[in-house]
Amino acid sequence: MARALGQLICAGLALAGAGCGGRAGAAPRETLRFWGLGREGEVVRGLVSEFERENPELRLVVQQMPWTSAHEKLLTAFVGKSTPDLAQLGNTWIPELAAIGALERLDERVGGSMALKPADYFPGVWQTNLYEGSLYGIPWYVDTRVLFYRPDLLARAGFDEPPRGWEKWREAMRRIKSLQDPAAHPILLPTNEWEQATILGLQEGSSLLADSGTRGAFRQPPFAAAARFYVDLFREDLAPMVSYTQIGNVYQEFARGNLAFWMTGPWNLGEFRRRLTPPEQVLWMTAPLPAPQEADWPGTSFAGGSSFAVFHASRLKAQAWKLIEFLSEPRIQARFYALSGDLPARTAAWDDPSLSGDRKARAFRVQLEHVTPMPRVPEWEQIAQKLVEDLEPAVRGRESVPEALARLDADVDRILEKRRWMLSRKR
Repeated sequence: MARALGQLICAGLALAGAGCGGRAGAAPRETLRFWGLGREGEVVRGLVSEFERENPELRLVVQQMPWTSAHEKLLTAFVGKSTPDLAQLGNTWIPELAAIGALERLDERVGGSMALKPADYFPGVWQTNLYEGSLYGIPWYVDTRVLFYRPDLLARAGFDEPPRGWEKWREAMRRIKSLQDPAAHPILLPTNEWEQATILGLQEGSSLLADSGTRGAFRQPPFAAAARFYVDLFREDLAPMVSYTQIGNVYQEFARGNLAFWMTGPWNLGEFRRRLTPPEQVLWMTAPLPAPQEADWPGTSFAGGSSFAVFHASRLKAQAWKLIEFLSEPRIQARFYALSGDLPARTAAWDDPSLSGDRKARAFRVQLEHVTPMPRVPEWEQIAQKLVEDLEPAVRGRESVPEALARLDADVDRILEKRRWMLSRKR
């Protein structure tokens, strides 16, 4: 009788909009949409269960997409008014999406946050998220380049430590070349990658662009000096004239001694460990990049990686910010590194034993204190591709370095023509 009476009471309450236990009658959960790119979009799913338990009012939907189509999909979503609440963005994309009004400014959120502050991050990495003085992203993980090298070949060439200046670096390459097979080369500088030549330019103090980012600065003395150093490495046969895809197995070539130096990124910490045998692990080490002058060591590298960005059209900006704070916690960043191999943007996460105890990761920790953002213009992706195309004739000896840089500046000026017009209209 009592049980039947209880059932009648619950039925009456249900009709009135209340409930008996469970989530009956509770407010429906809000759906928070997060777009993740590549492997990171997959890995993040393993990190957010704790966040969902702490925020039962939210249903988090993580959509993974490949890097190759992500840029176009983000722009299409903005035009079609179907952007997510937040997304992972390559930090070179932030100026473009901020310029068209797709992203929410985050200055006030950071100012009111107890969970994260600008001082918690590497300064050069934090700057990549600024556009026209406002903050549009929070660094998630970082990417830069360091020197992977063969310690044994360097020792045989008479160097007891990695070179810290360009001239010693070039001398080390020349000596290693004399020890190698005639078909081998001391350094790999893939001709289809813009990063290496750009880093050398940054080390010489080049701004890459001039006149508030409206014209090329590649003919100016800083980048011209870097371009001569870069091109001479090919002309002396110290670097092979090949793209990355023309190298069959770069890790085996490295293990065989056919390569001794490679300016590359943090993902190769894991690749070298997976692809080389246990006895071969002594054949590679990392160091911060050499500088034009030894006294200025370490040389500058660029600040790359991915950031969290909240979209301006989101109805759940506060909830999106809460997820950013959660994924930015040092302990979560350390877990993310363990799962993905991506280096943490929060400096405190580097105290985790998985990083602080890794000798081969230390060079990245040092290098990240010496990084600078790429030019914060929406057209940078196009400019980077032009740099590759226009330097190649000089690399192959078909024209001089000044001729190549003159054409590069002309091409960049054409790419930036619309930017100059827009800025003139603002003034």
